[in-house]
Amino acid sequence: QVQLVESGGGLVQAGGSLRLSCAASGRTFSTYARGWFRQAPGKEREFVAGISWNDGSTNYADSVKGRFTISRDNAKITVYLQMNSLVPEDTAVYYCAADKWGQGVAGQESYDYWGQGTQVTVSS
Repeated sequence: QVQLVESGGGLVQAGGSLRLSCAASGRTFSTYARGWFRQAPGKEREFVAGISWNDGSTNYADSVKGRFTISRDNAKITVYLQMNSLVPEDTAVYYCAADKWGQGVAGQESYDYWGQGTQVTVSS
């Protein structure tokens, strides 16, 4: 059974940092791009960051460039999202996703597997 499990969410003050993790299990994910998305209350889910399956190239939403960093471990099992300089507008449920042979693109339709999400709340 394929599983993506997010962790690391929580409550943080504006200006603070959090690191989210997404652990994969159930199959070999070495050929999967990984992405982070988020959904704030009353809003549609949106792309945050992605990392390609092969060369590890990254892609970010304009709203998080310079503040968030996506990375992965050498085995490509766990993907991380380091979030710095958090603002209240970053409050959302954060989801990780996997896209076979993908490039970490923004289109949600490209992703085959999704995690259950982890809540991030940034207080002002």
